[in-house]
Amino acid sequence: MNLSRPLLLASNSPRRRELLTGLGLNYSVRVKDVHEEFPADLKRAEVAEYLASHKADAYKEELQEEVLITADTIVCLGDKVLNKPQSHHEAAEMLRSLSGTTHEVITGVCLLSKERKTVFHDITKVYFKELTQAEIDFYINRYKPFDKAGAYGIQEWIGMIGIERIEGSYFNVVGLPVQKLYTFLIDLGYLTVD
Repeated sequence: MNLSRPLLLASNSPRRRELLTGLGLNYSVRVKDVHEEFPADLKRAEVAEYLASHKADAYKEELQEEVLITADTIVCLGDKVLNKPQSHHEAAEMLRSLSGTTHEVITGVCLLSKERKTVFHDITKVYFKELTQAEIDFYINRYKPFDKAGAYGIQEWIGMIGIERIEGSYFNVVGLPVQKLYTFLIDLGYLTVD
């Protein structure tokens, strides 16, 4: 695979780095602290796209030849957005609310170059079994999911024992819809396969 421009990932997430590496892409990482606040009137998919775009804007002035990738993953239960939990109590509340229900994971992605900005999202439905309080406490104590929207990682223990099925991209739930990203990189002329 050949990139027509250097690829820059603006993310602290080891999962996103792992997915990009698994895609066979060379990239560098640049991270800034960007506040993840959004207007209250946005709909769910709009929130993920807004946050990804907002993160990209922080790098706009310093881009030269690079193509920047930013992303934001949110967990939605009905119309409620579940952010990253701030405490054990908040994480347990989130997992109890997801237990025995279906929720959606939405990842917004922004591809930014000097010439253009492209923003898209992907949605995956996730079906959780009924979780016991012991399972919830074990997971939180062992895995400390305080850096994860919705207080869980699908690739971790809770995903193995708790998720009955999904509809859509597994990798989207991990944090990056790599199939859609790959397609956009090709369609925009940033990537060729030979």
